[in-house]
Amino acid sequence: MKFNSIAQSSLAVLLLMLVPVHSFATTEPPAPAPAPYCIAVNGGFGNGGTTFVARSFSLPTASKCTPWSGYTKTASTVILTTSGTSCLSTDSKALTVSVSSADPWFVGAGQIVSDYIQLARANATESFTGQDFGYFTGSAEPVSCTSDLLTLPSSHD
Repeated sequence: MKFNSIAQSSLAVLLLMLVPVHSFATTEPPAPAPAPYCIAVNGGFGNGGTTFVARSFSLPTASKCTPWSGYTKTASTVILTTSGTSCLSTDSKALTVSVSSADPWFVGAGQIVSDYIQLARANATESFTGQDFGYFTGSAEPVSCTSDLLTLPSSHD
């Protein structure tokens, strides 16, 4: 009798282990692989303006934020080290990038400058355009990250 009871219990446990386990995880699409992302302000670097370059950037999914890490190119040889956060609105129509930059030769030793870039689009398939309300104030838009923007020379000011 005792053997049957143990056998039945073991069989029940074994059967429960074979029952599929349902996941309660959300079914968000996978995020795209990180890639360079560039935002030009006032025409961008090489055109009299400034370009913010995130070397390994993932556009956030709706209602999420991702880190921004890279540099900012301005004037003819100035490169500021830049980091911050980017957030995408729930409807994917607004991207906000808030970053801080430093370069002791350009803005002064111990000084940090900030930029608050607000980009908008009519729907999730269109391109963003907008405004930088910070240190490099002006019109802003994402641009293709050219080799000139992705080149980081060892000597710069």
